[in-house]
Amino acid sequence: MIRNVLIGVLLLGIAGTAYWGYREHQEKNAVLIHAENNYQRAFHDLTYQMDLLHDKIGTTLAMNSRTSLSPALAEVWRIASEAHSDVGQLPLSLLPFNKTQEFLAKIGEFSYRTAVRDLEKEPLTKEEYRTLQALYKNAANIQQELRNVQHLVLKNNLRWMDVELALATNDSPGDNIIIDGFKAVEKNVDSFSKSAEFGPAFVGLEKKEKGFVRAIGKPISKTEAKRIARSFLELKGTESIKVTASGKGADERFYSLTIRDPKAKSDIYMDITEKGGYPIWLINSRPIKKQTISLHEAANRGMKFLRKHKFKNLELYDSAQYDNIALLTFVTNENGIRIYPETIKMKVALDDGTIVGFSARDYLSSSIQRPLPKPTLTAEQAKKKVNPNLKVMEQRQAVITNDMNKQVLCYEFLGTLGEDTYQIFINANTGMEENVEKLQSVEQNYS
Repeated sequence: MIRNVLIGVLLLGIAGTAYWGYREHQEKNAVLIHAENNYQRAFHDLTYQMDLLHDKIGTTLAMNSRTSLSPALAEVWRIASEAHSDVGQLPLSLLPFNKTQEFLAKIGEFSYRTAVRDLEKEPLTKEEYRTLQALYKNAANIQQELRNVQHLVLKNNLRWMDVELALATNDSPGDNIIIDGFKAVEKNVDSFSKSAEFGPAFVGLEKKEKGFVRAIGKPISKTEAKRIARSFLELKGTESIKVTASGKGADERFYSLTIRDPKAKSDIYMDITEKGGYPIWLINSRPIKKQTISLHEAANRGMKFLRKHKFKNLELYDSAQYDNIALLTFVTNENGIRIYPETIKMKVALDDGTIVGFSARDYLSSSIQRPLPKPTLTAEQAKKKVNPNLKVMEQRQAVITNDMNKQVLCYEFLGTLGEDTYQIFINANTGMEENVEKLQSVEQNYS
C-alpha cells in the first residue's frame, strides 16, 4: 500500500516536472518568437525607409520652387530619423555599424537645418546642391545592398535570432549572410564618408569639443589640484587622493581625482581643469540620511558655494527635490540677461547640506561672445509675436542655443495658457519664435 502511494507521488512529481518544463519551453519560445518578429519588422521597415529616402532626396534635386523645397527637406529629415531608429532596433550592437548610423544622422541634420531656414533669402548653395547629389547616389548604394540582404533573408528563411547568437558567441560570423550584408553596407558608407565630396558641406555639422574656454588662469600642479579638491569638498584631511593627468591628446587638459575616506562607505570622483583649477564635475554616491534642511536652504548654500569657488554672476534657475537630495540649476545672469548655455548643475544632500553632485562642463565650455549683442526689437514689439491667448507673467532678455545650433539673443516670456505654464523665446532681432517649452510644475521655479 505504502509502495503504491510512493509510486503515485513519484509519478505526480514526474508529471508536474514535465508540465513545468513544457510551460517553460513554451514561454521561452514565445519570447524568442516575439523578439524575432520585432527584428524582422525593424529590418523590413529599414529597407522600406531607405527606398523612401532615396526617392525623396531625388525629388528635392528635381525641385525648382523654394517654397516646395522646405517641406520636402523636412520629409527627408523625418524619413532619415525613422531609418536611424530602425537601425537601433536591430541586434547589431556587437557589429560595428556606426558609420551607417552616422550617415543617417548627418542626412537628417543637414536636411533639417536647410529646411528650417528661409530659402527665399538663403537658397541652396552650389556646394549644398552637390552634397544632395552625393547623398542621393550613396542612398542608392545602401538601398541596393539592403535589398540584396532582404532577398536572401526571404529566400533562405533566415532568422535574426541566429544573427544575435553569432555576434554574441563569435561563432563563424563571417559565414552569416545577414552579417556579411550589413558589413557591405558599412563598408560602402565608410568609403563614401572618406570621399572629398562628402566633407566640405558637413564641416559645420561635426561636433567639436570647444574646450574649457572660460577656465582662465595659470596651469596648476597635481598638488594644487588636491588642495582645490579639499577646499571644494571641505574635506577633513584624513582622505587619500589619487590624481591622474589627462592624456596629451585631450582637447583640454585636466586632472582626474579619486578621493577615498577610510571611514566613508563610498569614494568621490572629480575632474579639475589644469588651467586655472576649475572643478568640472564631481560625484559622491554616499548614502543620504534623514532630511534636516529645506530645499530653500539648500539653494542658498549652493549659491554661497559657487561664489566661494570662482563662479560669478550666477542665479538660481530651477530647483527640485527628489528623496533627500536637492537638484539645482544655475545660469549666468549678466546685467539682467540670462545666458542659458552657461549652466551649472548641482546636487545637495539635505541631511547636512554638502555637495554630492556637480557639473560645470557647459559653463566652462561656453563660447558666448562678449559684449553681448544689442536687441533690434523692443520688448513690446517682441511681445506682439507671442500667442495673444498667453497671459504673460514675466519677461526678460536671454541668450539661448536654437535649433540651428546658433546662439541668439531673445526676449523670454513666461506665461500661462489655461492651467499650463509656457516659456517662449522670441528672437530679439528677427522676431522669430525660436523656442516654446511647456514647463512641468517642478520646473516652475524662478526664485
